[in-house]
Amino acid sequence: MLIQLSIRDIVLIERLDLSFETGLSVLTGETGAGKSILLDSLSLALGGRGDGGLVRHGEEKGQVTAVFDVAGNHAVRGLLRENGIDDDGDLIFRRIQSSDGRTRASINDQPVSVQLMRQAGQLLVEIHGQHDDRALIDTDAHRTLLDAFAGLGDEVLQLSGLYRAWKDGERAFRTHRARVEAAAREADYIRASVEELEALSPRDGEEDELAEQRSRMQKSERIAGDISEASEFLNGNTSPVPLIGSLVRRLERKSHEAPGLLEETVELLDAALNHLSNAQMEIEAALRKTEFDPRELERVEERLFALRAAGRKYSVAVVDLPALAEKMVADLADLDAGEEKLAELEKLTAAAKAQYDRAAAALSGKRRHGAEALAKAVMAELPALKLERARFMVEVASDPEQAAAEGIDTIEFHVQTNPGTRPGPIMKVASGGELSRFLLALKVALADRGSAPTLVFDEIDTGVGGAVADAIGQRLKRLSDKVQVLSVTHAPQVAARAATHLLISKGPAGEGSDKIATRVATMEPEHRTEEIARMLAGASVTDEARAAAKRLLAGNG
Repeated sequence: MLIQLSIRDIVLIERLDLSFETGLSVLTGETGAGKSILLDSLSLALGGRGDGGLVRHGEEKGQVTAVFDVAGNHAVRGLLRENGIDDDGDLIFRRIQSSDGRTRASINDQPVSVQLMRQAGQLLVEIHGQHDDRALIDTDAHRTLLDAFAGLGDEVLQLSGLYRAWKDGERAFRTHRARVEAAAREADYIRASVEELEALSPRDGEEDELAEQRSRMQKSERIAGDISEASEFLNGNTSPVPLIGSLVRRLERKSHEAPGLLEETVELLDAALNHLSNAQMEIEAALRKTEFDPRELERVEERLFALRAAGRKYSVAVVDLPALAEKMVADLADLDAGEEKLAELEKLTAAAKAQYDRAAAALSGKRRHGAEALAKAVMAELPALKLERARFMVEVASDPEQAAAEGIDTIEFHVQTNPGTRPGPIMKVASGGELSRFLLALKVALADRGSAPTLVFDEIDTGVGGAVADAIGQRLKRLSDKVQVLSVTHAPQVAARAATHLLISKGPAGEGSDKIATRVATMEPEHRTEEIARMLAGASVTDEARAAAKRLLAGNG
């Protein structure tokens, strides 16, 4: 329910904070006092159309904040969670309207799109007036209201699941049929390709392995010649090792004849021999490492070239060849076993459709029973609303060819306002005042089913008086036992039944100010008599009017 509405700098309202209670609350006041401003402000906070003209003259922006207290399992909380909005505690809807026409929307202080705010707002508040009866315009809403009245929510949810299963089956059948047909057109090509790819048998990562192996062998081939030449120099006929060794031996013999002259030279040459010997061993080891079978290089290159040629042929990267092979094998399998699988999918789809058809037909039957009960419940409310000669009908048209997730039915509210006239869709046949009363009768029949937790009625008692106004007040009161009801009214019979009475007035914004501001005050019991007397008598309140107001209040206390 709506528990608080705060308005800042909207049209004639400078600053206004209103608290709302459960039950029936009425808003009354002189014509032009600003009742429409309150409704426009509430609509703005619920995602209604913004307008820079709503901002109070001389201000850059206005703001409206609506606070709601709703049950933890209410659908609006699920919607907010789906969109990443924190829904703990009260729900705070805030809309900032700039004078340049731009608006900003937030829910629980998190920025949201106006579309999401509007979607959430529709789950919380319904605003109805003589010219804004959306529940009576949209035939989808008619179906929703009938389902809510008849308690068919679970059946509709189950039918939606059957519809999805049927349509998923149809999509699977179409996809597989297209695949089989495509495979059949390319059967010879696919078979030849499968044989070629199976013979090639590409492996994941094989191209990189072969390329690395080839690169390694090519590098070994390039340096092997230099290593072999070095080995030939150190170990061949031209090797300096024997010559140096002979020289070392001669100098060692001579060093005894000239002590201190050749010892260092002999040591250096001996060390050189050792290094050359080590170099000989390392060169031999390096030569062995570079050894490879040229035929292996040829094999690697042939395999690598074959893989790359296949990639070019099939217009895929080499790394994708294994997946392509798997797909072609699957395509071939689909071709070979396609008709059998296609027949199975067709059978499953037909079974899913048959199950949907049975459930849809059963739901249609329940809707027809519910339609009769709803029409009867609404009809019971019409005589007191001075529509005793009118008829309300719930037309259920079933067309299996127009199957949808919600069923095969189109639900439409029809009325006959007078005997002998042609019945027709409620929006085309009923006048503005009649629409409002039909809507009220419908809402009373639905009680707390199919309604938002807060209902706002904007002057639905216009053009009626006496017993009809009293009947409207009675029904608003009954409706407020189930949901929160706010009613903008000019009827004292309606105002007298309210649990909360808000008086809207207009006057100077402050002492000595030439600006006009709208104010709203919650009326205490002792002041309600005067306001209801004004509603009864007009500009000049008489003692008789006050006495009549007291009787009205006493009779509805």
